[in-house]
Amino acid sequence: MNFQKFFNCRIFLAGLMLGIFSMVAAAQSVQPSIKIENNKTWSVASGNNLYCAGYIQSSAISDANKIIGGTDEADKYNFSQNDFLYLNMGSNKGVSVGDLFAVVRPRAQVKSKWSPKNDLGFYVQEVGALEVVSVKSDHSIARIKSSCDVLLLGDLVQLIDQRNSPLFEQTPALDLFRDASGKAIGRILMSRDGAEALARDFVAYVDLGADNGVKVGDRLTVFRPLGKGNLFKKPETEDVTARDYGYESEVYKGGKFSNQAARKTGSHAGGSEVTTAEAKQGRPAGLRKITGEAVVLNVKEKTATVVITRTASEIHPGDFVEMQ
Repeated sequence: MNFQKFFNCRIFLAGLMLGIFSMVAAAQSVQPSIKIENNKTWSVASGNNLYCAGYIQSSAISDANKIIGGTDEADKYNFSQNDFLYLNMGSNKGVSVGDLFAVVRPRAQVKSKWSPKNDLGFYVQEVGALEVVSVKSDHSIARIKSSCDVLLLGDLVQLIDQRNSPLFEQTPALDLFRDASGKAIGRILMSRDGAEALARDFVAYVDLGADNGVKVGDRLTVFRPLGKGNLFKKPETEDVTARDYGYESEVYKGGKFSNQAARKTGSHAGGSEVTTAEAKQGRPAGLRKITGEAVVLNVKEKTATVVITRTASEIHPGDFVEMQ
């Protein structure tokens, strides 16, 4: 190959590469079109948080209908999704193929040191849903359509309560210094599955109910009094005393005061040490730490089931809730 051909070939390759780079750059400069659905709505709770949240109720629960057997009961005690179970209700109770039923498990009476209310009721765990696949005269067979926990023989069967979740609302950022609303105040009694450190989407139960005018969709502020709520108490005494000796070296005498000690009283700092407890005296009542927000999912006589929607710190049983 002579020089002229080699030179022309190099020019051609350079032009080809430049064209490729130009196409890549142009492709990268074109931003994809993103369509934002401004009218789309989101539910605060769905799935297990809606139909398996559980509740605390005072009124009696019917125990007439229950699970009496399972096709695989010789092999196991616990049943889950797609297992087949026998119910003590058939065509004699109006059951038809395709009927859907909720499965619940009453646990025990709820007693809590956090609530001044008497006889809060008993806790009902919601564990799943069944779909009837075969009906006999005095019993029926159902498939576990969904399970939030294991199902057991003896669990109660009820008609499914159709629920609509409150819708998410675009609200300003969580106000950590929100003033009290002056509305009803209650406490978090417990949470689903016994969790004691609650975060977003956790389900909890509060002692605000129909007797307080609470409704599904109501929003609650979660808070605790300022300085309260730790698992362990802080030491009652100060970490560093305000004495004016013992902090300097014997050689350089750099300073006899500790920078971490509290002040002393008096216009000339000649009085006693000001402790943390003394500093808190006389401050306004009602100072509080806001830890999050919750939305009501279900309301019973004296209690409500809520889902935590926003958190500023950990939330735990005993925290206060206030209607917004």
